[in-house]
Amino acid sequence: MSQRLLLLLLLMWTEADPRREAPGGPGGVPLEGSLLQPLDHFDRLEGRSLSQRYWINREFWQQPDGPVFLLLGGESGLSPGVLSRGHVVELARAHGALLAALEHRFYGGSRGPGGDLDLRFLSSQQALADLAAFRLHVTSAWGLSPNHTWVCFGGSYAGALAAWARLKFPHLVSAAVASSAPIRAQVDFAGYHHVVSTALSSPTVGGSPECLGAVTAAFAALDGRLRGRQLAGVTRDFSCCRPPREPGDRELLAENVVDIFAGAVQYNGHRPRDSVAALCRAMTDGRRGSPYRRLVAINKTFLRRGGLSCTPSSRRAAVRELRHPKAGGNRRLWLFQTCTEFGFYPSCRDAACPFSRFQTLRAQLSLCADVFGISPARVRAAVAFTNAFYGAAHPDTRRVLFVNGELDPWRVLSAGGGRSGVLIAGASHCADMAPTRPGDPPALRAARQRIAAHLAAWLAPPAPLNHTGMGGPGGGDGTRVSFAPPHDP
Repeated sequence: MSQRLLLLLLLMWTEADPRREAPGGPGGVPLEGSLLQPLDHFDRLEGRSLSQRYWINREFWQQPDGPVFLLLGGESGLSPGVLSRGHVVELARAHGALLAALEHRFYGGSRGPGGDLDLRFLSSQQALADLAAFRLHVTSAWGLSPNHTWVCFGGSYAGALAAWARLKFPHLVSAAVASSAPIRAQVDFAGYHHVVSTALSSPTVGGSPECLGAVTAAFAALDGRLRGRQLAGVTRDFSCCRPPREPGDRELLAENVVDIFAGAVQYNGHRPRDSVAALCRAMTDGRRGSPYRRLVAINKTFLRRGGLSCTPSSRRAAVRELRHPKAGGNRRLWLFQTCTEFGFYPSCRDAACPFSRFQTLRAQLSLCADVFGISPARVRAAVAFTNAFYGAAHPDTRRVLFVNGELDPWRVLSAGGGRSGVLIAGASHCADMAPTRPGDPPALRAARQRIAAHLAAWLAPPAPLNHTGMGGPGGGDGTRVSFAPPHDP
């Protein structure tokens, strides 16, 4: 999956001086603030700071004891709307919570001094330290008690941050809901395409074995043309920005075409025209010619709907853009985090993958070297450290609910099972975080009810002691649910 797909951040989703922050916005309009954070939380001699954006919505807050629900930002900027709609807003209404959203450092408008983006200070560890400092700020500015109840929410990378915040700061974060959260770092994420392949063959979401077969045949034909150096025809068929003649060009072209299918599965339901069912109808329509010709037609439709004039196919141009601090934008920032913390590079190297064999781990790792000078060995070492630091897929923590969609390829790197997790049949990436709609499928409605039940159990007052001196029954995760931090149940 290319960096542009990683940055389709899903969701349904005036710098203010915090010292003059008003106690709430009119009519539930989120208030925007900015907080000066240390550029490096782990070296207080560094001295420089960054301005981090946040928003507060007090519309539902039952002062002074209502909990704080903190929605974390990930690999894209946030906006005030994130606190005006979505399931977390509905939960805040039900529990009288103060809503807050914290943008991730360097993404969106949260920049360093003079707008600088010194990537040495971009990491999940710095982001978690930002969260701790933000909690101290809100506690002081809003007159909360030091032991006030805070619950973190997040989706995708931000979902992992929510889980890690509970793991690393159990005295600050009382619980977390981690949606589609890849908490296990992995260099070669071949499992991504295994989930995509299964979805393309599943009739329950509009796929079929015939669809998967057509996709496999189409990419085999594309690979054959690329290997046979039939570049003029491929350039014309796929509206390439440049003929894919230089090293790495064919890999980039193939990766961008694969993204159409990966995105349709990962975001199935978010974008109806690009759903699994829509793609499979096109890929099994014999009137469009051979499977290869159907793939060509799908790519042209994708370009037209996205307002794109051509398919990127020049690796040299991509590297040049990613090297530029401003031109690369969020793509550059997230690539840096994958190179220095997470990996997450889907390869297509076995028979279970229906896509182009030009999508190799080597090609994706080489971007780290060419853009940032980070060798493959250093990427592997960084991924190993991330898993050691956070506990990989089995962090030793409680009161974290992992929520995943069955169609979401990222569930392979998440956690949760039985009472500790929610798997939503037929659902895609972060589907549970969207606003409730009348047409939501039963599985999604049931999942939101389970999330709400866990939250209610976590927020319940401590159970009184019975005559044996033991507490009463526990919550939905099988533990006693007194909710006074910093103690775990």
